[in-house]
Amino acid sequence: MFTIRRLDLGYFVRPASEVGGPEPRVEPVLAYLVRGPEGLLLFDTGIGAGSPETEAHYRPVRRPLPEALAAAGVSIGDIDLVVNCHLHFDHCGGNPLFAGKPILVQSSELATARRGGHTIDALVDFPGAVYRELDGEAEIWSGVRVLPTPGHTEGHQSLLVERQGNCSILLAGQAYDFASEYGQAVLARQAAREGMAAPLPGYRGWLDQVAEHAPGQVLFAHDHAAWALAF
Repeated sequence: MFTIRRLDLGYFVRPASEVGGPEPRVEPVLAYLVRGPEGLLLFDTGIGAGSPETEAHYRPVRRPLPEALAAAGVSIGDIDLVVNCHLHFDHCGGNPLFAGKPILVQSSELATARRGGHTIDALVDFPGAVYRELDGEAEIWSGVRVLPTPGHTEGHQSLLVERQGNCSILLAGQAYDFASEYGQAVLARQAAREGMAAPLPGYRGWLDQVAEHAPGQVLFAHDHAAWALAF
């Protein structure tokens, strides 16, 4: 049996120029602690220290990862495995705390990060970094599966925690920014499959793969709301 606990790791202010509206938007930064028979897994690690330009642009407010873990009754040393949805600085900021621990990432995401201009370089290749590179879908523990969900970045990945019935949970990271956007995409896919005439909104192709696993709930990195299949 798996348990999942959400960790609040702070927030940042996304400028109006990135929001597409007249005002900026404050977004939470959320990570997830997954406890199962094979140990403790941490999905994302929070906001890293950025360049002065990055700090001024996003004005991040950080909650230290050790503090958030302590509130959940665990420590850095208790974590057995780290999974990053992608390697932007607000998702991999705590990775240097896990020197010697395996960090799972899509090989395409790691390659992009190492080319520069993608993230804060020191958060990627820090002393003791141990990456397990994946190429596509993979079952990493019994009942825990990585699913490629490209879009926000080419190498973005999500984590499916499989449980009986409609209780499986997808940790979607930033595959979509908000639960409402994900829900709209799910409906767009449904309409297309049911033969609704054009015009219809597009949706990301990996939703077909996710639908095969029928997650009952989907959780996000920058939205406190969750998408639910049914109540």
